[in-house]
Order: sequence, then C-alpha cells, then structure tokens
Amino acid sequence: MQMTDNTILITGGGSGIGRALAEGFHAMGNRVIITGRRRAVLEEVAAAHPGLHFRTLDIADAGEVADFAARIQADFPELNVVINNAGIMPNEAVTAPDYTLAAAEATVATNLLGPIRLTAGLLPHLMTRERAAVMFVSSGLAFLPLALTPTYCATKAAVHSYAQSLRFQLRDTSVEVIELAPPYVQTELQGPRQASDPNAMPLQDFIAETMDILARNPKVEEVLVERVHPLRFAEKGDYAVFFQRFNTMFAAGH
Repeated sequence: MQMTDNTILITGGGSGIGRALAEGFHAMGNRVIITGRRRAVLEEVAAAHPGLHFRTLDIADAGEVADFAARIQADFPELNVVINNAGIMPNEAVTAPDYTLAAAEATVATNLLGPIRLTAGLLPHLMTRERAAVMFVSSGLAFLPLALTPTYCATKAAVHSYAQSLRFQLRDTSVEVIELAPPYVQTELQGPRQASDPNAMPLQDFIAETMDILARNPKVEEVLVERVHPLRFAEKGDYAVFFQRFNTMFAAGH
C-alpha cells in the first residue's frame, strides 16, 4: 500500500496497536479516522493529534456496523484504506464449573464477524478508488495457538484464512489485502500488566518495524516483524514440541 495521501479508517484506534498505527500514519500526513466504543478515549487521542478524526463504533454490533459503513462513506468519500484492528482476548477456562460461552461468542463477534461485516460494507466503495487497501490485524497466535485463549486464537486463524481468500477474489481490482500478524506486544489487550511485560515486544519498536516493512515493500501481503517469525513459521520445525513448550510456559506463568 502507499504510505501517504491516504484516508485511513482504523478500528480499535483508541489504544494499543490501533492507536500507535493511527499516530504513525497521521504523522506521515495521511487523513486518519479512528473508531472504538469509548468516546472519551477517542476524544483524548484526537485532542493530542489535531486533524485526526474519530467516530464511535461497537464493531460487534451488526446493525451498528452496517449503519456506520454507510455514514463513513458519506462523511469521507475519499476513504481508501481500512485497517481492521479492533479485538478482544479473554482467557477461557473451558473446564471450569461456571464456564459459559459468553466470552467465546463475544470474541467471535468482535474479532471475526466485525471485520467481515465492516469490510463487506465498505468494499463496494473501496473498489471505486484508484488505489485502496484492506488490512487485517491477525496474530502470531493464528499459527501456533495459546491454549489459554482458544477462541481468540481461532478467530485470528480465521482472519488469516479470510484475508487469503479475499486477496485472491480481489486480485484483479484496485484493492490490496494485507495481513499484519503481531507477536506478543506491550499493550493492554490482556490488562495493564501486559503493557509493561518485559517478555512482550515494546509497542513503539513493533510499530517502527511494521512501518518500515510497509515502506520498503509496497506490495507486501503479510507484515511480519522478526519477533513473530517463530510463531508464523512454527510448522517448519517440530511443531508438536514447540506447541507443548510454548503453552506449558504460559500456563505456568498464568
């Protein structure tokens, strides 16, 4: 994708990777719109970056996504890039006596159905643009799952698959399809402790490497920082051993 002269919509742009991407693209002179459920958080980001726009959106609400897609095209007819970043990552103890499907269902609605619905709502518009892109933020856990978060990992694997299929279907159009697969990054996706976990990649380092990959390879399909390679290419080694070691380590820490 081109790095400048875009109008970019970023879901989940109030914090974490979404906010950092928004700030990075905004600093490069792009017109950026962020979305999220918490208006106060969005207002704070916009206030810190004059010219950055925001709209509230619950990506898990099908009706709200459909209405939003129609409105955002009217408000920003030059929109040409969508970054599907919003997501949740709850732990699920499926053997617990009080386990319910509530967390799993919310995760599917947010992480998988949300991006599919928003992309479907905006795709006819994007296909009219001379240059356009849809980016899906998946995860290294799409390729080697963390058993503590089974539905999260399943949705990210599905996002990876969906992005591949969409890319093939759009191969003769102006719309590029890009997947960004982060490693474990210092954000608050799983709470404040993650944001300072020394085992996680510093957020600004992740964003800097991501932007460098995008700038150096405008036709990149998968954006993979070096730190995510062990997960992304786990199948090239002894997958079963790596899976067992990886999950045993996180289970012990949990």
